[in-house]
Amino acid sequence: MSGERGQAASSTGRIIYRKDLTQDLAILRVQPEDGSSVPDFKAGQFVTLGLKLDSDDKMTYRAYSIASPPEEKRYFELYIKWATEPVMGKFTTALFHMKEGDSIYWRKPAGAFTIEGKKADGTPDDRTMVLIASGTGLAPFVSYALHLKALGAKRKIALLHGARNVRELGYHELLESMEKDKSWDFAYMPTVSRPDDPLSRGWTGHTGRVETLLQIRDGGMSELEKRLNEKLTTQNSFFYICGYQGTIDSVVAILQPLGFVTNRNKRKDGSFDIKIETYG
Repeated sequence: MSGERGQAASSTGRIIYRKDLTQDLAILRVQPEDGSSVPDFKAGQFVTLGLKLDSDDKMTYRAYSIASPPEEKRYFELYIKWATEPVMGKFTTALFHMKEGDSIYWRKPAGAFTIEGKKADGTPDDRTMVLIASGTGLAPFVSYALHLKALGAKRKIALLHGARNVRELGYHELLESMEKDKSWDFAYMPTVSRPDDPLSRGWTGHTGRVETLLQIRDGGMSELEKRLNEKLTTQNSFFYICGYQGTIDSVVAILQPLGFVTNRNKRKDGSFDIKIETYG
């Protein structure tokens, strides 16, 4: 998630780590410059970064979902796309020209795209958590997964991530290793929409946009349902979607006929089965 947020006081930080996955996609770590721990936050929240882009010394802010879990107190990890379309983004352009050791401003984490642990009636929600991400909408779900793993969560979790090519499947190795850990019930389903891209060479996994993993195939089940070995219903599944508006619209269009309701249009009793965060 990215965008402008709030007017809270700023602190100074520095970039301590940078990994470029492609020329316009990177993982950054921002640490408080005074060496203090990052403030407490909830998995799924965002941190707002600040930069002075113009000669008038005015600060510009953009919010980015935090990929690191609340248990990581040394730094915020961010998964960032350089905005070049439809026009070049001034903030991300400046950010992508920064290097390890450079200073940057930040504001305390905030945001409501957090894990729903209880139903509307206050009882624990033990439904399967289905996390659907496109592009860097993956970031909050990496935080979710690492946090839930640290808690020893017993809920079944499925993370679906769609990207253009394999190089853009950020955190692929981490999530694969987490799936292999049999101490919890975690399924990871990545897919690429451009399998013929040179950056997808050798890919043998799912292809197509991420919502195709929810579409009913031969046998009356989607790829996700086959993976989980059950039909998805509002009684057994809760969806989180983070990504571009097109992804959100496509996923909701598949789920609504099945009775799923979003947090933007709750039932009269306050219940819902899909939580949404728009990226971009």
